[in-house]
Amino acid sequence: MKKLLVMDEKNYTDEMPVFEKSTVRAVIQRGNLIAMQRGNNGVYKIPGGAVEGAESHHDALIREVVEETGLIVIPETISEIGEIEEIREDSFCPGQKYISHSYFYSCSVKNETIQTNMTENEIEKGYQLEWATATEIYDNNAHLLKEPWMNRDTNFIKMMVDGSVLL
Repeated sequence: MKKLLVMDEKNYTDEMPVFEKSTVRAVIQRGNLIAMQRGNNGVYKIPGGAVEGAESHHDALIREVVEETGLIVIPETISEIGEIEEIREDSFCPGQKYISHSYFYSCSVKNETIQTNMTENEIEKGYQLEWATATEIYDNNAHLLKEPWMNRDTNFIKMMVDGSVLL
């Protein structure tokens, strides 16, 4: 998959143990609107999450989208966009190097929704499905950046706004 961006904080050493994971992110558009999760803090988040075990990227994407938004992905519409790689000292485990591969896919969804199955953390943060334009998402998130994942999603949306990522 095409590498879109490497976000390397260079705040780690090569001697640190490494925690590496893969996630998938769904870019779902209807007209000029994009399906997002929006939390109580106002930040927009691209739906998606970790690939579990031997799960394929497509299966993980379908599962994560329904869990987080209730939207039902049409499998044959899934197509690759690109990868953002994040490298930094692990926020949750200091002294460990964290490498995350976020794989972005575009897809379409059915017009119906089903019950979400969010994690306790997502429920606590008040995530809800919202539709917004790329410009609205970027303008909103740009001044709220506090956590590394916010930078990842906001950088991706900025690439959509400036035309360097086309769907």
